[in-house]
Amino acid sequence: MYRIGLTGGIGSGKSTVSTCLRLLGAPVLDADAISHALTAPGGEALPSIRTRFGDGVFDGNVLDRKKLAAIVFADRYARRDLEGIVHPLVFARIESEMRRLAEAGTPAVVLDVPLLFETGMDQKVDETWLVCVPEAEQIRRIMVRDGMSEQEARARVASQMSLRSKVLRANRVISTMRTVEETRLEVRALWEKTLAALAAEHARKGAPLA
Repeated sequence: MYRIGLTGGIGSGKSTVSTCLRLLGAPVLDADAISHALTAPGGEALPSIRTRFGDGVFDGNVLDRKKLAAIVFADRYARRDLEGIVHPLVFARIESEMRRLAEAGTPAVVLDVPLLFETGMDQKVDETWLVCVPEAEQIRRIMVRDGMSEQEARARVASQMSLRSKVLRANRVISTMRTVEETRLEVRALWEKTLAALAAEHARKGAPLA
């Protein structure tokens, strides 16, 4: 099964690309959605989070995500501790889902992982697609979308690998500094090209030797 790693910084438009792929029928494993489930009430990550960060980041049995975010984005060591709790659980869930899809004969899967390069998950995929916009646009989008101050938005962006470093490591770069329709057309072309190449490779391997 061919593995595509989809990534992009906060405010880059990655969710738009991920949605486009789903509409095209691509199976997408969303690391953020898995992380959210793991930290929802009754989630597997909650006991370790409570042990590390205390009752102050909880409202009863519910994780107060804003309080926790304020801590981890102000303290890189706290952020690393949180990642050390959540990331292994997320990746274990992704691996389990990939095994299920492979057993079902799925030709390709998309791993939607915001920290693809930072966590080394890019080493476990066959190709990487990076969704990006200039940093100034990222900050503007975050401020508008989440109601953050410029300082808060910059802290979110600074917590991730630089855009330049990601571009140098990506196989495909998708800019969302265009209309949504133009982005959809590019994503559709990339996905269909991938499926066609996989089908051709399968046919080649399955054909009798001349």
